[in-house]
Amino acid sequence: MKGLALGPARTEPASNQSLIIWLFSIFFVVSSLFLWISEYELNVTIRPFSSHSSPLNSTEKEFTLNRCRYARATPGPPPGFQSRKISDRFVQGTPAVLIRNATIWNGLRNGTEVIEGDVLLDGGVVKALGYVPDALLDDLRGDLVIENANGAWVTPGIVDLHSHIAAAPSPGLSGAQDTNSRKSPINPWLRIVDGLNTHDETYELSIAGGVTSVQVLPGSANSIGGLGAFIKLRQTPERTTFSKLLEPPYELNGTHFDHTFTPRWRHMKHACGENPRRVYSQNRMDSAWGFREAYDSARKIKEAQDAYCDAAEAGSWKALGTWPESLQWETLIDVLRGKVKLSVHCYEAVDLDMIVRLTHEFQFPVASFHHAGETYLVPDRLKQAWGGAPAIALFASNFRKKREAYRGSEFAPRILSEHGIPVVMKSDHPVINSRLLQNEAALAHYFGLHPALALSSITSTPADAAGLGHRIGRISEGYDADLVIWDSHPLSLGATPKQVFIDGIAQLENPHVSHKPASFQKYPRPPNFDKEAADTVKYEGLPPLKPSRKEGRIAFVNVRSFYDRSEEGVSELISFPLPDVGVTEVTAETGGEVVVEHGEIICYGLQRGSCLASNQLYDEIVDLAGGSISPALITFGTSLGLSEIRLEPVTNDGPVYDPFIGNGIPSVLKDRVIAASDGLQFGGRNTLLAYRGGVTTAISSPSGSFLRGISTAFNTGADHALEPGAIVKDTVALHVSVSPHFTPSVSSQIAALKTLLLDDPVREWKDVLDGVIPLIVHTDNADIMASIIRLKAYVEDEAGSNLQISFAGAQEAHLIAKEIGEAGVGVIIYPVSPFPHYWDGRRILPGPPITRSTAIVNLLQNNVTVAIGVTDEYLARHTGFELTRAVLETDGFINKKQALSLVTTNIEKLFGLEAGSDLVAYRGGEYSDLSGVPVAILSKKGGFVDLM
Repeated sequence: MKGLALGPARTEPASNQSLIIWLFSIFFVVSSLFLWISEYELNVTIRPFSSHSSPLNSTEKEFTLNRCRYARATPGPPPGFQSRKISDRFVQGTPAVLIRNATIWNGLRNGTEVIEGDVLLDGGVVKALGYVPDALLDDLRGDLVIENANGAWVTPGIVDLHSHIAAAPSPGLSGAQDTNSRKSPINPWLRIVDGLNTHDETYELSIAGGVTSVQVLPGSANSIGGLGAFIKLRQTPERTTFSKLLEPPYELNGTHFDHTFTPRWRHMKHACGENPRRVYSQNRMDSAWGFREAYDSARKIKEAQDAYCDAAEAGSWKALGTWPESLQWETLIDVLRGKVKLSVHCYEAVDLDMIVRLTHEFQFPVASFHHAGETYLVPDRLKQAWGGAPAIALFASNFRKKREAYRGSEFAPRILSEHGIPVVMKSDHPVINSRLLQNEAALAHYFGLHPALALSSITSTPADAAGLGHRIGRISEGYDADLVIWDSHPLSLGATPKQVFIDGIAQLENPHVSHKPASFQKYPRPPNFDKEAADTVKYEGLPPLKPSRKEGRIAFVNVRSFYDRSEEGVSELISFPLPDVGVTEVTAETGGEVVVEHGEIICYGLQRGSCLASNQLYDEIVDLAGGSISPALITFGTSLGLSEIRLEPVTNDGPVYDPFIGNGIPSVLKDRVIAASDGLQFGGRNTLLAYRGGVTTAISSPSGSFLRGISTAFNTGADHALEPGAIVKDTVALHVSVSPHFTPSVSSQIAALKTLLLDDPVREWKDVLDGVIPLIVHTDNADIMASIIRLKAYVEDEAGSNLQISFAGAQEAHLIAKEIGEAGVGVIIYPVSPFPHYWDGRRILPGPPITRSTAIVNLLQNNVTVAIGVTDEYLARHTGFELTRAVLETDGFINKKQALSLVTTNIEKLFGLEAGSDLVAYRGGEYSDLSGVPVAILSKKGGFVDLM
């Protein structure tokens, strides 16, 4: 201790002095350790102001002041941006483009402005629209591409505010998935740009749907997932991720940049509710604390920075010290400064409320809530968010897959807009193929969103929510040259681009155009859903869905068209010329009449009084307002009736035992094949919505991997399995899935099929062998289909039988359409808009505008019996719309009567069902357009009419 100088001489005994020194040393070590841990946790350099700091020279002082101004500046376009003559994304050598004779929806005047005229694109920007002066064209002679729109609709390029394209690239190979981190629930320091794949095969598909810009977000497994990235979808000469970025933030490559620039927006993903808690086993209280702790860490650094800047701006240079900073928390600091556009994945009111409180505690704005299923129930609370109400990014009808999405409503966009809250339609690609984002807007409009707001919801509104409304989302002088020329009204079913421009560069090489009916060129007038929207709020998202049943005499008047079954398939019994959309030229005085008694049609006629008699009493007279009556539809491809909330096991029938895993099927089951009819649940919301959508029969098979079991056909409107007519057919088909996604190998699975069919088969397999019931093979892969066709020939030769086989899914069936037709195998195509989700189904035939033909056309041309299905329970109600989109792509190859067979008689043929007799009455239109809505189910077998 001799060399230790602690101060003046002390009089304490040596033992006490040693104790004091020892305690002081312990305190010093603990304090140092605490400070080290604190600095490690914050990963921040925060030093106190010091009078011993070296004096700063004028350059250093200017740098410090600029950095402080930059830190506190609001992002946005630099001065003079709108008067620019050339885009920062312009590719040298790109010719100017003049689009003549267009009907231009430009996104201006709150989306209400439509002008007829021309659009000039040059230098990657819009140079003029409407009237293009000759003076602007004089300098472009010889370097100008002229595109005649011939009156077609032109809109801004579609902006997708919520996508995982390139982060979850397709086909979905495990080594390329970069949406979620499993390190921690809180990851503000991660950046999706570091995981964007340049070889995603769906870039082209998305562009073919008119999508030009997307916000790529991290996944929702993390409470704070990190920074997103806004990109343009076109391929660039550099072929890099960075070259796709739209306005890359200056901070992307560090802190050493010119701080006199105007800051650019950054984009970040937060998530609350079920997704983060499933991954990290945290409840809502844990999640909320994680947010608060992270923001508190960021706030401390921000306050230190503000104190630093206050001192610098006051000229206190001697006491300034070192700039407080943290690479770990700097993005959250910018959130607190209002420099980050925050996208928050939140469904339920409880989670939305927590985020609103969080915004006030730490004073930061939220740009948009995503998925946001219950936002329509709490619009006033959304308006109380710090900084104002966020935009709400929604699906049109993709709900009920999990508990927190169960109260989601198709009327949410309309209700929110009526409260003055901005609405965005988004894809969550690949959850919904972003090629279909236009369809989401069309459905939102169908369910009541104003047409200007529906188009804005995929153009200007998401652009504004992302802080990029100064350059994308509209067609105006100085804006990016991103626009779409459509083959029909952009809110019509199946509207498809004739050409897409990104940065003034045409993206579709030799595009194929399907000619649409004249009615599809006009604005579709949606049905009146005022009552349904009001009931949705009244019942908090769960309004009653059971129809009103009538068993007496019902008359339908003002019938524009009437289709019924015949020996030839489907016949048209009443037909009036198609009126202008929204104009009821067919009236109650001139339209057709149909009278039904006990669910059976007893009279139909083409004019007033041909059926109705003044001396007859009617339980109800229903005005169809120029609507239609046609056969009820059949849905297949989902677990409808076996799955109510897909991600809640207790609400589902569950997967069947896989004989290839572990001990396989337990001995108590012996050789029993599982039957779907034993697990049916009636009265589910997806099931009843399908019924109200004109789908009266569903075919569902058990869920599983290889050996799925026996499907059943049931009535979607029935109350329970014991109700007469509830089970349409108990044993429909035997289903197997053959896929490389399962264990063991594909070759082992096919070998197992040979064994099951030929080696002393049990009753269900013997029924397949004898052709009593069909075998449905679920696969997308053409090579597997070829092996099944070879298996069919081998088994038939060995057993002397005739197998009835159909492929389900069948995304690659077009590759062997001739061989499928020759083998007498049927095909049920789903989804109707092909998508390369997986490697074994990647070789799709996209259809227009990329290819002229579609898989359905190829198969029909090769004499294959074709039906279509849907992939999700929520989509069953839209079977008619899915059918229409598929038929419109065939460029007239399939007429309206043939189209109905794809979801009626062809399904019955492939599954061995008796011909159905149910009919559906639509008010205001047909099953094939966005003006009609089902208002009645006519059940001849049941002896009733259900009024919706």
